[in-house]
Amino acid sequence: MWKFDGNQRPSFAVEPLPGQESVWDYPRPPAIEADYRRVVVRDGENVIAESGTCLRILETASPPTFYLPPQAIEWSLLMPATGQSYCEWKGIARYWALKHDTARRAIGWSYDDPSEEFAQIAGHLSFYPDRLTCLVAGESVQAQAGGFYGGWITSEVVGPFKGDHASSGW
Repeated sequence: MWKFDGNQRPSFAVEPLPGQESVWDYPRPPAIEADYRRVVVRDGENVIAESGTCLRILETASPPTFYLPPQAIEWSLLMPATGQSYCEWKGIARYWALKHDTARRAIGWSYDDPSEEFAQIAGHLSFYPDRLTCLVAGESVQAQAGGFYGGWITSEVVGPFKGDHASSGW
C-alpha cells in the first residue's frame, strides 16, 4: 500500500500538462486560494449561487472545493438539511438542501465557525457537483467519486483523485 510522505508526487499520479495542476502537488494541511473566475451553481434553470470571487480549498489528492460567499447565494431556495460532519482542518460542517426537495438531500455545506486557519470560509457555501450543475468559467464541473467528497473536477486538474476506484489505501 502506498503512503503519501508529503514530499513528492507519487509515481502513479498523472503528470500535469502546461496550464494544469496535479492534486498531488496540493498541500496537507489544505490551503485556501482566492479564485476570480465566474462560478455558477444551478438546479435546472434556477441559479442557486453565482460569483466571480470564490475561495478554493486545495488539499492533497482531492480536486479543489469552491466556496461561494454568502452574498452570492440565493438563500430563498435553500433550507438546512439534517446532519453535520467534522473536518480535521476546518471544523464542523452543516448541510444545506433545496427547499423543494422533500427528501432534504444535502446539496451543499458550510462552516459557521471554522477553525482559525480557515476563518475566511465562514458562511461561504460549497456544493456537490453530482447533485447540481456547477460551472467554472463556463466549464461544466465533474464530481469527485465517492459520494461524500465534494471536489470539483475541471480540465485544469489531474489525479488520480481520492474517492476513485482503488484509492482506499491512500
